[in-house]
Amino acid sequence: MAWARRAVLVGGLGIVVWVVAGCGGPPRAAPVEPELARRALRVALDGWKSGAKPADLKSATPPMTVQDLDWLSGLALVEYEVVGPGRDDDANLRIPVDLVLRDPEGRELRKRVSYVVGTSPSVTVFREL
Repeated sequence: MAWARRAVLVGGLGIVVWVVAGCGGPPRAAPVEPELARRALRVALDGWKSGAKPADLKSATPPMTVQDLDWLSGLALVEYEVVGPGRDDDANLRIPVDLVLRDPEGRELRKRVSYVVGTSPSVTVFREL
């Protein structure tokens, strides 16, 4: 009888191991599409420069979610320069950008920032903090 209980226990453990191994953990995001990421960043920054709001880009082509605290706080984008091709980070492209901003009093601020741009399952443009 003891061997039967052991067989059931070992068989049960085998099933648990099989199920857990089959799950493979959380799904991985699709690799970033670098050209789409660069194009999305340009669309977002051009939108900011022309006076659009981040929410306006939800209806852009492609639709995108954008987050930049300077943009949200009302600073104007005067000029920008993408500095290099960016660094592929699996599901994102990290792209350095030099920004020239103007505050409501007319003072210009210069900053080098980095944007984290994803392309799947949707396009996202987030400024790294």
